[in-house]
Amino acid sequence: MLPWIVLGIVILALNLRTPIIAPTAILPDIQEGTRFSAAGLGLLTGLPVLLFALATPLAGKFITRLGAEATVLACLSGVLLGTVLRSVGPPWLVLVGTGIIGLAITLGNIVVPVIIRREVPWEQVSMVTGLYSAMMNVGSMATLIGTGPLAAAFGWRWALAAWGVLALAGLGFWMVLIRVRVRREGEAARAAAEAVDSTDPSLAEAAAPAAKQSWAEAPASFRVIIALLIITFSGQSTAYYVTTTWLPSYLGDTIGLAPTAAGGTASLFQIAAILGAFGVPLLAVKTKPWVPVAIVAVLWLSLPVGLLAAPGSYWLWATTGGIAQGGGFTAIFSIIARTAGSDAQTASASARVQFGGYLAATLAPPFAGWLNTATGGWTAPLLLILTATLAFTITGLVAARRAGGFPRGGREVLDPE
Repeated sequence: MLPWIVLGIVILALNLRTPIIAPTAILPDIQEGTRFSAAGLGLLTGLPVLLFALATPLAGKFITRLGAEATVLACLSGVLLGTVLRSVGPPWLVLVGTGIIGLAITLGNIVVPVIIRREVPWEQVSMVTGLYSAMMNVGSMATLIGTGPLAAAFGWRWALAAWGVLALAGLGFWMVLIRVRVRREGEAARAAAEAVDSTDPSLAEAAAPAAKQSWAEAPASFRVIIALLIITFSGQSTAYYVTTTWLPSYLGDTIGLAPTAAGGTASLFQIAAILGAFGVPLLAVKTKPWVPVAIVAVLWLSLPVGLLAAPGSYWLWATTGGIAQGGGFTAIFSIIARTAGSDAQTASASARVQFGGYLAATLAPPFAGWLNTATGGWTAPLLLILTATLAFTITGLVAARRAGGFPRGGREVLDPE
């Protein structure tokens, strides 16, 4: 069953960034068709990220009450509905569809760590998390490459609608997967009931509470790790979204690159993330938990320091920063999946971490733009990225060190101190 679960995670991951990235490739066409102002166009990418932060607490409760499988179906259904509305409606419905997409993806953001924690063997958690992170980047790249030609051939509405096929395929796959799982669980439950009848009924009662531990029942050491990861992911998100938003402008102003060359370098930042997403799991197998985080931290720090000290080597810093952003995401959510003691704790922890991170992602790019305008240069925005990566470094290393005491499903077996 595990290979099919992993394939389901891959298909789900492809749907978690594609609907947001698609409009960025054809913004002039959308503006011409809708008469949106610059602020309206900004909402097409900014609104989903804002909803990632604001709706995350509700998403955690949704998962706890209805379960992971229902949440996956709600996520993919919402992505499909929002994509259709955004593609066929008038300007106000384009924004409504965008909002629905943001809410739906918020559910997906929270439920994937829950599924990984529940279904994936402990020693494979980092690898599957890396695959999940990499597939989001693959989806983003495919969307950036494919949306423009689709719009040129069929118009911007059909270009946006075309990516709904991924959500439709995901819905079909997960419906079959869930049906097979329910049937197998039913058979297993009947077999377990027969076994309990012939032995001791108290065995089933003893196992049930551990599987359903709430956030309130989480140990204090686990809560400390999550508090640290909130800061870590906030630093990660700040560095990622500020770089994604402003790197082309920085390269144009500082290096004098043409828009095409600047965009190519910015895409390098996205592509390199795949190396980080798979590199962290490979390191995690052979090293102590803090080592991958330390390497990612050094790579993250190299981005702002390198652009400040040696801007001419911008391609190198875009690459190292890209590796860091893919590896950082994998490291953070691997720690959550490995240390949580139940599905409920995973959902609550992931919701808390993502609320902080995506709130920072919403606020940081405009603040960096203001710093650029106020100071007339890019030194202050780069110092903002440096501060964010330092926060990632300090809290990430402490969290990874403490997580060494939770090597198997949230059961603390050694003193991290």
